[in-house]
Amino acid sequence: MTSPPVRTPAPQAADSVSKDGFGLRFTFPLMLGTTLNPVNSSMIATGLAGIAADYHLGPGQAASLVSVLYLCGAVMQPTMGKLATLFGPRKVLLTGVTILLAGGLLGTLAPDFQVLLLSRALIGIGSSACYPASMALVRRRAERLKTGVPSTVLGNFSIASQIVAVLGLPLGGVLAGAFGWRALFFVNVPLALLAFLFTARNVEKDAPTRGRGVRRTLAALDPAGITLFAVSVVGLLLFLNDLEHPAWPLGLVALLAAIALTVWERRAGSPLIDVRALARSAALRRTYVRQMLVGLGVYTSMYAITQWLEGSAGYSSFQSGLIMLPLSVVSMALARIVSTRGWVRRPLVTGAVALALAGATMAAADSDGGLVLPLVMTAALGFTNGLCNFANQTTLYVQTTGDDIAVASGLFRTFGYIGAIFSSSVISLAFGDRVTDAGFHHMGWVVAALGALTTLITLLDRTVPASVAGPDRHADTN
Repeated sequence: MTSPPVRTPAPQAADSVSKDGFGLRFTFPLMLGTTLNPVNSSMIATGLAGIAADYHLGPGQAASLVSVLYLCGAVMQPTMGKLATLFGPRKVLLTGVTILLAGGLLGTLAPDFQVLLLSRALIGIGSSACYPASMALVRRRAERLKTGVPSTVLGNFSIASQIVAVLGLPLGGVLAGAFGWRALFFVNVPLALLAFLFTARNVEKDAPTRGRGVRRTLAALDPAGITLFAVSVVGLLLFLNDLEHPAWPLGLVALLAAIALTVWERRAGSPLIDVRALARSAALRRTYVRQMLVGLGVYTSMYAITQWLEGSAGYSSFQSGLIMLPLSVVSMALARIVSTRGWVRRPLVTGAVALALAGATMAAADSDGGLVLPLVMTAALGFTNGLCNFANQTTLYVQTTGDDIAVASGLFRTFGYIGAIFSSSVISLAFGDRVTDAGFHHMGWVVAALGALTTLITLLDRTVPASVAGPDRHADTN
């Protein structure tokens, strides 16, 4: 996470539509950009059956379209953060949405499944540029205007991602039903164009960078570090994805690559991951661990509850969707409240306790027990998702410098991906061949333990701020 000397941003007039400089003209393309990865993650589920039928594939082969986006995102988020640090976040954001647009066009026209996989990889790579670049752009403007921590903007990022996660499946269903599965790829074209045009028009240009030779540029990029990071992360995610049949060689490769990465990055002049700084910052390590634990708990709960509702409790897909609705509503409402007020520590503790409550409720639920406990579960998960997502993101913001924020934000997303992918193995191990109440109860205790561990880590971490400074607030780190 080490980077070149701080560059002074190119001057630009403050955003005329907002007294704090974070008006909609500036934030809209950033919010749109940060939603492009999650919306592509969810929409594709509605097209897998049609893709499998058209290309004569099995369900597992078609599902690889989901995996490739997660894998590309986990590797490329920190990598794009590194590029944003070196060459400027605006350039990287514009480049990312251009790659996304190319991926959308390629998927729309794909003649075979291999080209479709390439399209998803491009979509994963392009969309991975948006979050770290957007965080860097927000940090740059906040420091230039001396506004403090723009908690409302960070909350908007969180809310926007939650909205598209909710709307992704129904939107994908409408598009695939009306125009076929290729529409799920083509929709990236207008979205990328919107993000490109609004960014180009309303986001200040990056300051000119000093010229480097090819050799110095490659050294600054740290290609060896990027390669070792990719091998370790991909190996780990593939290993965690199927612990019912663990691929021990992959786990060993991931471990050896992680060791080699640590050794290399300690000696690199411009490392992708500044392991020395990370070793010194126990607070930042705890933030990453919390993000992974919360991601594991929330995704395990969400996927397990929907499968249990339909596979054991006898609800239809439509009814299950309605039962899951409190998760989204509560999550978005709470994220808005706490981000407006800049609260961090109490929401983080409350969200972790709510995760433990959701797990305990899962452990007590029966398939013939009615609607009360399922609704309590989903509402509790709404507390966790809405509060922890914003609070962890804001904690990361205050724990990193302006030079480190892009790579740190990308790595933050990587830890979230690790939790999300690990959840599939937890569910498989608990349910086995079929969905049962007993398996659901086992999963509930796992989720309760994750919530309790996250609560303990947060309570013992005195570096988490009580609240953060905004345009009209002062920071409180007590």
